[in-house]
Amino acid sequence: MGILLGFFVIILKDPSQSTIPSNFIILTGLGTSISMLISGISGSYLSEKAEQKKMRTELEMAMGFTKIEEKETEEEITKAMLKPIHIKKESKKKKKEKSVKTLHEKAESFAGKVVSIVNGGAPFLGGLIPLIPFFLVTEATIMTFMFSFMIIFLCIVLLGIFLGHISKESIIKNILQMLIAFTLTVVIVVLFLGG
Repeated sequence: MGILLGFFVIILKDPSQSTIPSNFIILTGLGTSISMLISGISGSYLSEKAEQKKMRTELEMAMGFTKIEEKETEEEITKAMLKPIHIKKESKKKKKEKSVKTLHEKAESFAGKVVSIVNGGAPFLGGLIPLIPFFLVTEATIMTFMFSFMIIFLCIVLLGIFLGHISKESIIKNILQMLIAFTLTVVIVVLFLGG
C-alpha cells in the first residue's frame, strides 16, 4: 500500500501527469514483495531456530543431560578430593556423536519451517494482490489506483472478520480497527508526501 500511495501522490501532485506506466508500479511492487518473502522466511527461520536451541539447551541443563566442560569437572573433582587425582583426557580427534532427534525436536523443527513459510508467504501474497489492476492496463490512471485501493479495503475487511472470528471478539470492532489503521495510513502518507 505504501508503494501504491507513493505513486498515487505523484499523480495528485502533478495534474499534467495523469498516468504512470503500469510496469513501474508492477516492478516496484514485485521487488518489494520478493524482498519481504526472503526477509520473512530467513528472519523467522533463524530466530525460531535460535529460540528452539536456547529452550532445548535450558531443558537439557535442567534435566542434567548437558555435559559440563571437562576442565570444570576436573577442577571440581580435584577440589573435592583430599589427594589430587589425574584424569585422562579423551582424544580431541574423537568424532562427534551423531545426535538422534526426538519427536519433540522434529515437531519443533517442522513448526519452525511452517512459521517461516507463513511469515514470508503472507506479505508476499499481500503485496501481489493489490497489483492485480496494474497487470490489466499499460498506463495506470487514478481509477486503476482506486480499484487497487478497493482490493486492499476488501482484504482489510476480510482480515478483520478473520481476526474477530479467531479471537472470539466482535467482528465489527476488529473490522473498524483495521479500517482506522488503513485510513490513518492513507491520510498521513498523502498529507506527508503530497504537502
